[in-house]
Amino acid sequence: MEYVPTTLVGATAKQIARAVRRGDTSATQVVADHLEQIAISDPELRAFRVVRGGEAMTEAEKVDDQDDLSNLPLAGVPVAVKENTAVAGLPTWNGSATARTAVAEEDHEVVRRLRGAGAVVVGVTRMPELGLWGVTDDEEVATRNPWALDHTPGGSSGGSAAAVASGLVPMAQANDGMGSIRIPAACCGLVGLKPGRGVVPCDLGEDGWFGLAENGVLTTTVGDAALGFSVLAGRRPVKLVEPQRLRVGVSLRAPVAGVRADEPNRQAVATAAKLLVDAGHSTLTAEPRYTPMLGVQAMATWFASAWRDVDRMGLDLAELQPRTRQHARLGRYVHKRGWVRQEHRDAWRERSIAFFADRKVDVLLTPALAGPPPLAEGWAAGNWRQSIVTNTRYAPYAAPWNFAGLPAIVVPMGVRPDGLPVGVQLVGPPDSEVQLLSLAGQFEQQNPWQRLAIV
Repeated sequence: MEYVPTTLVGATAKQIARAVRRGDTSATQVVADHLEQIAISDPELRAFRVVRGGEAMTEAEKVDDQDDLSNLPLAGVPVAVKENTAVAGLPTWNGSATARTAVAEEDHEVVRRLRGAGAVVVGVTRMPELGLWGVTDDEEVATRNPWALDHTPGGSSGGSAAAVASGLVPMAQANDGMGSIRIPAACCGLVGLKPGRGVVPCDLGEDGWFGLAENGVLTTTVGDAALGFSVLAGRRPVKLVEPQRLRVGVSLRAPVAGVRADEPNRQAVATAAKLLVDAGHSTLTAEPRYTPMLGVQAMATWFASAWRDVDRMGLDLAELQPRTRQHARLGRYVHKRGWVRQEHRDAWRERSIAFFADRKVDVLLTPALAGPPPLAEGWAAGNWRQSIVTNTRYAPYAAPWNFAGLPAIVVPMGVRPDGLPVGVQLVGPPDSEVQLLSLAGQFEQQNPWQRLAIV
């Protein structure tokens, strides 16, 4: 795949918006160039469920027609939206034709905020059925990682990650119920922030997976991540500054018993810890107490979330993928028996907040993944056990922080010996999103990463 000859395909969202606001280019030209690149590259990547060609051009023209663009932080920026998030005029696919809902009459609030900031929605990106898995495919199509086409870009926001990592858009909306922003970010060498509970509007599915799900963006730079977060949170653009000296707890222990991060992921944490010390911070070993019961409660919540979505949408289990059917059946079982309780989530949140206070730790550093992204083929048609084992073994580090409702960010840390990206995760106490972004910005300054997989 080769880029079309334009200077702004592959540029950052901030660069594009600045150029449009200054009049160096138009939103119409930017969107046209990106649509052309999507037409060239997406038949191989399969990042998009649908591309809004004509509609996107019309919206770009409306941006250009405005007299004053100074108040549009995303002026003319092409963005993609994950297919479980309502875009007016389109069905909401939710990862499969079976789970598709009716054409939306209005945008989801986060889409409304992106458009209000001047962004142009060029299409909706693929995800696994009901957003349940850390790989993105269905019976017919596997979305591919632009760093290595035989591997998955992760999930469930895999289409969004593939689109950003390949330069098809500089920013994509995503959401994260048990790691679905951070896992694709790690798989594709991107910055992915999961905000803390209640910071960004959610309104996904049946009460957002019991309050575990959060909306965010995937980007290639920390500056774009901060800009996207500001827009979605309804705030003025965040200005990142050097954080004061922080105490950073370092943990390699996986939340899943018997799982150990492989050497490239362990080395990424070691590199990140050294960068932190070089930047003036202090590090110490600090292991959260992941109990077996926490794992049982998190799994039960994952199952029950699937069942409640199936029930709410009135879906026929027989028409869903085999792995989804089994997941939802288990969810019905645990939900009816009262195994999924708010008090469990509240207790883990309290313990997590206490962890930062008791250990006098400002931030926790962990691996982002335990192993490389799995291969891209065959998961949708495979059995449930295979998907469960693969997901929990390669990506165990994200889910505890959804259960706690705490902010967490994945930051690139180079590439593995096999050429795939590797990243680390930073977790903070409530309301630490800006601090996490600032710390990620220090990583970017000290250890710049290759922004795009295809150049």
